[in-house]
Amino acid sequence: MRKHTIRNGLRLILAALLLIVLASFYHVGIADLFSMSEGAEMRLYRLGIFWAAAFGGYGVVLAAFGLVLPAEPRDAQVRVLPIFFMILATMALFFYLLVSSVNEPPQPERIQPGDTITI
Repeated sequence: MRKHTIRNGLRLILAALLLIVLASFYHVGIADLFSMSEGAEMRLYRLGIFWAAAFGGYGVVLAAFGLVLPAEPRDAQVRVLPIFFMILATMALFFYLLVSSVNEPPQPERIQPGDTITI
């Protein structure tokens, strides 16, 4: 088992999970921060999910090859458990955000350019 390769694969899987969280739950906030249009916001969401799938797929393949390949002497001091716990924490964050997004009341409709606000 080549721990160095497994750790690199797990890092890519963690990056994919973080991209999924950002693209799924915070794409509106990111789009508002950069003053993006709704089309650009959808493009941001699609690109986030695409790159998350690409990173995650490559990370899974890399981790699987790390399990199959023979160990090297430099793998003795490599720690895999901390990155594994970070992946578990990110998955817990994803499911927490998923459940809280279902339970919260619907957001008011966005104000379009040219709409008036009555106070």
